[in-house]
Amino acid sequence: MIRRETRLVWGMNKLLPLLVLLSSPLAAAQPLVTGASPATIADNGALAAKLNWDDKQDFDFAARGFVGTLADPIIRDKNGAVIRDLSEEAGFSGPAPATVNPSLWRNATLLAKHGLFQVRDGIWQVRGFDLSNMTIIRGQTGWIIVDPLTTAEIAAAALALVNEKLGTRPVTGVIYTHSHGDHFGGSAAVVATADAAAGKVPVIAPANLMAEAISENVIAGPAMTRRADYMFGWLLPRGVTGHVSSGLGPTRARGTVTLVPPNDSITNSGEIRTIDGVRFEFQLTPNTEAPAEMNFYLPDLQALCMAENANGAMHNLLTPRGALVRDASGWAGYLLEARRRYAGKSEVVFTSHFWPRWGSGEIDRYLLLHAQAYAFVHNESVRLMNSGLNAVEIGETIALPPPLARAWFNRPNYGSLKFNARAVYQRYLGAFDGDPVNLDPLPRGAAAVRYVTAMGGAKKVMALAKTAASNGEDRWAATLLGHVVRADPGNAKAKEALAQRFEQLAFRAEASPWRDFYLSGAKELRDGVQAPPQPAANTIGANLQVASLLDTMSVRVVPERALGAPFTIAFVIPDMNERHFVTIANGVMLHEQGVTAAADATLTAPRRALVAMVGGQARAADLLTAGTIAIAGNPAVLQRFMTLFEPPRAQFPLVTP
Repeated sequence: MIRRETRLVWGMNKLLPLLVLLSSPLAAAQPLVTGASPATIADNGALAAKLNWDDKQDFDFAARGFVGTLADPIIRDKNGAVIRDLSEEAGFSGPAPATVNPSLWRNATLLAKHGLFQVRDGIWQVRGFDLSNMTIIRGQTGWIIVDPLTTAEIAAAALALVNEKLGTRPVTGVIYTHSHGDHFGGSAAVVATADAAAGKVPVIAPANLMAEAISENVIAGPAMTRRADYMFGWLLPRGVTGHVSSGLGPTRARGTVTLVPPNDSITNSGEIRTIDGVRFEFQLTPNTEAPAEMNFYLPDLQALCMAENANGAMHNLLTPRGALVRDASGWAGYLLEARRRYAGKSEVVFTSHFWPRWGSGEIDRYLLLHAQAYAFVHNESVRLMNSGLNAVEIGETIALPPPLARAWFNRPNYGSLKFNARAVYQRYLGAFDGDPVNLDPLPRGAAAVRYVTAMGGAKKVMALAKTAASNGEDRWAATLLGHVVRADPGNAKAKEALAQRFEQLAFRAEASPWRDFYLSGAKELRDGVQAPPQPAANTIGANLQVASLLDTMSVRVVPERALGAPFTIAFVIPDMNERHFVTIANGVMLHEQGVTAAADATLTAPRRALVAMVGGQARAADLLTAGTIAIAGNPAVLQRFMTLFEPPRAQFPLVTP
């Protein structure tokens, strides 16, 4: 039995990775080879002429309150490996180069400012170390930490800077504003799990944060992770022909991703907590930028935290890496609610990204124009949808009204107006646009072969693409060349031509995810499918709930392997008082919780032991010997169970067949 169980776990630890999206690192790459074309230079110049360069307010706000930064710009892990080099940011200054959209370059220069900044007496932020900000609030006896960054190493460096500049104090409270990893991943560096579990340090989060933080990227995690490699430029070098900004922050840092579970949840707007003598009033904003999210107001400091619901740039209603479509109308509503509740009595607003804004009048304007922008995207997309336009046509047609577009915090440096409009369409109507020709379209490869043949062959299509490119029609040239590459994957000239068109589209892109997608696609065409370096350590999987674990396993089943005689397995989790019943029949794995029916085999294991077995951190033989787990019934059923699964493909092509 022990031998069988050892093989069982060997198979189980290949079913995931879990949440690797939270820990994928930056990677080196060869420099790109083309400069900006005349058409790219002209398009960027035309955009620059329309932008509100007279508004220099953000440059004041981004620099205001600077206290200092690290004397040594290199942050390393425990093995000495570099996980963040702050000196990179010195390269993002001066006029926009020809290879970067001028609006995105402005974003990069502002986000390049790094260090400790005072927001108000009693409030500071560490900015520029990571994709997100860490906010520090002075309590009566210690520091209250809001959103402790993405990784423990970066959070530790940020806290060390705080203690160096402001005086050493203990951490007496932690707040997670929402359920994305760049807002809790460094938590273990600021609070011990044991202290949180014992209630010695309050760790406060919006309701359902744990479930959302663990589950959001589990089921579709491999596909999201692969697309995130492209969206965040993790395969690209930093620089004027590579990754310049993540839109929300300079870049996402590497290191160890952690999650100290909260010990207090906010379940209703208006709830008040006092942490180390500081009063907090919370506003729940579920299903806005994150499934579990909240803002808060500090009445004694007249300060408002808008989490990631308000930003210095347009956000995503549907992130290009993939996620559930966000509710633009509801998002606008929560911004208006915060404006009504807090703007008139706030002297400063700060957020989980970007820089603060000061003055009640400015805060009122900021929240109103932000809300109007999200409401407009929703309302205009629906109006055009009801006029008969499909998602692509809506994206091509929609434009923010000039008063909204002139506000820099509504510029599409992270979220894209086109992409957001298409997301609204998708939320209401799905991917099908109502045209019967799109009910059953040909697969990409089959369609590509037919298109290339119909147009007279690859040489003719490439000639058409060359003419289009010379006319500045890079979108059309890329469409033509994409068909050639899929019809003939070995056509090196077509690959290079498409890579060059992607570069020109990247150099025009105002949204950082679009730039990084295009440049990553160009890299794939030139260098083939590449994986980023091994992800840093990730301890979040230890918090995975058994229901999510089994649901994830169900989407790894190869249907042909799950035919034959049906069977059942029970998973008994004594420490959670849970029983999970799994049925395998007709090519499908079904999971039910709480069912007490007899099973062909039963595995009894504490939650953490089961998760550790699946993740490969523990051996079943050792757990059996220690009496931690037990198997009852027919062990051959468990052995058959483990033959059903196929691990997801970690690195698959997005551009090439």
